[in-house]
Amino acid sequence: MTRLTLILPVLLLTLLVWNPAYSADFQKGVDAYNSGDYATALREFKPLAEQGIAYAQFYLGVLHEKGLGGPANHTAAIEWYTRAVEHGNSYAQNNLGLLYKKGLGVGKNFKFALKLFSLSADQGHAPAQLNLGVMYDEGLGVPQNDKTAVKWYRLAAEQGFTLAQNNLGAMYDEGLGVPQDDKTAVKWYRLAAEQGYAKSQFNLGAMYQKGRGVIQDYVRTHMWWNIATLQGDKDAREKRDTLEKILTSTQLETAQKLARECFQKNYKGC
Repeated sequence: MTRLTLILPVLLLTLLVWNPAYSADFQKGVDAYNSGDYATALREFKPLAEQGIAYAQFYLGVLHEKGLGGPANHTAAIEWYTRAVEHGNSYAQNNLGLLYKKGLGVGKNFKFALKLFSLSADQGHAPAQLNLGVMYDEGLGVPQNDKTAVKWYRLAAEQGFTLAQNNLGAMYDEGLGVPQDDKTAVKWYRLAAEQGYAKSQFNLGAMYQKGRGVIQDYVRTHMWWNIATLQGDKDAREKRDTLEKILTSTQLETAQKLARECFQKNYKGC
């Protein structure tokens, strides 16, 4: 089944409680960021970041990393993430870890990336828990360990993080780090699929195709692969088109009707 290998989260934050003057300026930056006015966001966050406000430093890192409000600059992103990391900011720890993992603006360093992910994950940051799971899953900067990967995937999945739910489902699907269990795999795939995650929708369709953890149902298979295809999943498109060759016209019509209904229900109860 399809597992995720890494993510680059850019997370939005709510207004924090600190000095009221800082809070007002920070909120202006957040509002500008959320509205796509990145030049204004840069102007609002910069003085706060220079005064040592960790979340403003984190946001500046994001803006420089993604080239929002100006050219992408990984060196500047690393500088601001590093300053925020010095304050123990879990978001910055995770994003800086990703830059070290990928070697963007700095030489690749899996062990340092692992350390940063660990610091963030220990604070309960779900994206870092997922990324730490990936490091153990793939043996990057640490000996490969499926059980430890499962531990971190589970912690993130239990927070409702779709990408971790998908990976945890895959571990149960393949019996890696846990006893193989089709029904539990389906449970985690479904939780992510119902949140709109295309890879899990593809994986759930495959479980229906093979009758693993669910009753075999080619109509449901087509429904989930069709939904994933419409979200841009190329694997789902290929599998869906192949499946259509063996479906009757009635089955195909029913599957397409179910897909439309599932969209209308926001993927719930499909």
